[in-house]
Amino acid sequence: MSSSEIRRAPVMADVAQLAGVSHQTVSRVLNDHPNVRSETRDRVLAAIDDLGYRRNLAARALVTRHSRTLGVVSFDTTLYGPASTLYGIEQAARAAGYFVSIVSLKTLTAEHVVEAVEFLSDQGVDGIVVVAPQRTAARALAGLSTQVPVVAVEGGRAGGKPAVSVDQADGARQVVEHLLSLGHETVWHVAGPNDWLEAEGRAEGWRKALTAAGHPIPDPLIGDWSPRSGYDAGRRLAEVPGLTAVFVANDQMALGLLRAFAELRIRVPSQISVAGFDDIPEAEFFSPPLTTVRQDFGEVGRRSIEILLRRVESGEDLGYEHSVVPARLVVRESSARTKTA
Repeated sequence: MSSSEIRRAPVMADVAQLAGVSHQTVSRVLNDHPNVRSETRDRVLAAIDDLGYRRNLAARALVTRHSRTLGVVSFDTTLYGPASTLYGIEQAARAAGYFVSIVSLKTLTAEHVVEAVEFLSDQGVDGIVVVAPQRTAARALAGLSTQVPVVAVEGGRAGGKPAVSVDQADGARQVVEHLLSLGHETVWHVAGPNDWLEAEGRAEGWRKALTAAGHPIPDPLIGDWSPRSGYDAGRRLAEVPGLTAVFVANDQMALGLLRAFAELRIRVPSQISVAGFDDIPEAEFFSPPLTTVRQDFGEVGRRSIEILLRRVESGEDLGYEHSVVPARLVVRESSARTKTA
């Protein structure tokens, strides 16, 4: 192929020539400058589309001191919650016109979180979102020293860092009150693993709802979010006399529990009502379809990026902020009125 056949990438001067404007006008359009007439802006944007022009982000960063890139520190994206949270953050960042650089950690130790934040800072990102569902990760953010704005997701107060989280406790409250309204004397709980803030929030909401209603509080069983741990909990709960309702801290464990009950010929919901948390896409296809709590991961992503960009664009420390996203109960066929009610 000859050099004459090789098509070079269009540059800003090509856009200016095609649109019939100056190089400076094209720059103003690309930077959303307000002092550009709408017809001129439309002409420049049409030229950009026609030429397939892509701006030089490295050159722009030198001028504006912004890379238009946000960093995200995430963890174990095989789990539905963290994976969905990451997707919501990435979509919100792209909608705001930012690229995303992701560091995914196998374990959320304090050392690994700090290293990931420092790595992204060295790459010149404008801001960082840390998905911190475990208390160890949240504690790591408390001692973090960086000039780059940081927002925590599911990190509680995260050592004073701005944070966004779903109202886990209220979601659990809704589940327990729903089951009690069906006449169940109490609600057993299969909790998530220790050190997980989401598991703590759901257990707290379960406990407070039973206390407020004056119902007995059984000892919770501890799982690890997996269907296998839910299955093991189901085998143990099947031996509890008089048990009629179980709230499971996530839908994957609820799936395992339903399998255990099915093997033991325990009918759901006519003998035992079961509810989960997360509303994974498969939940409505469980047998029976699962009553659960829906988390709005898209809203979590939008709020975290919104909070982060306010800090990026202001260039100032705007202080602590905690945005709480509501959770919503989704009632399906796995919960029903107890026969003794």
